[in-house]
Amino acid sequence: MASFNSRWSLIFLIIGSMAFFHQAMAAAYYSTPSPTKFKAMPWKQAYATFYGDESASETMGGACGYGNLFNSGYGTATAALSTVLFSNGYSCGQCFQIMCVKSKFCYKGFTTITATNLCPPNWAQDSNHGGWCNPPRQHFDMSKPAFMKIAQWKAGIVPVAYRRVPCVKKGGINFALQGNGYWLLVYVMNVAGGGDIASMWVKGSKTGWISMSHNWGASYQAFATLSGQTLSFKLTSYTSHETIIAYNVAPSNWRVGMNYQAKVNFH
Repeated sequence: MASFNSRWSLIFLIIGSMAFFHQAMAAAYYSTPSPTKFKAMPWKQAYATFYGDESASETMGGACGYGNLFNSGYGTATAALSTVLFSNGYSCGQCFQIMCVKSKFCYKGFTTITATNLCPPNWAQDSNHGGWCNPPRQHFDMSKPAFMKIAQWKAGIVPVAYRRVPCVKKGGINFALQGNGYWLLVYVMNVAGGGDIASMWVKGSKTGWISMSHNWGASYQAFATLSGQTLSFKLTSYTSHETIIAYNVAPSNWRVGMNYQAKVNFH
């Protein structure tokens, strides 16, 4: 009987080891998916204007820190959000469908944009006459190419209907690294699903998980010595609360100024 029990104990040990190995391999690519995916939200009312010209050159950079929007994959389908919608930068990367309504300048249909910038308040102007982005107004200051998909540019300002929609992205999340060996600053781009980030952690190959603080826009920072280590990141969506882990995103010889793409993204 002792021999029989030992045999079964060995079998259970082997099965358990195989299950653990399978789970570990799976975790190396994806972790903790949310039970519910982010879905389109109801339509709301707002207003829209545009800034810049047809080249959208004035929309490059911006408060979210995405830099050159062509290089980072956002192109001209972008908008700056009023203070209320910007949410101190936590709305960076969110995607919106916008359509012109109740104006003779409207075109039919909608366009989809990504939030890449802040439209700051203009307290010198009345909220209904120039201070379009003053709180508590919900307003989109769109790139001119995006605006011209919903209305004639000569309108200047039009009432719109808008709603949050899932961001559809190709490939994994992009991490642009800045800082130095003692301070890591990371810009997070190409985020699918809700498109936004609520919190973030970094793990070096010689450290545990280190909580990163929100710097500004879509950037997070950690005051830690991480040079010469392979970097992994854990992120939680601001909208869906889904958490994913991207292991071994940047190699041990990572450099400031380089972009690294993960194999995972939000739903």
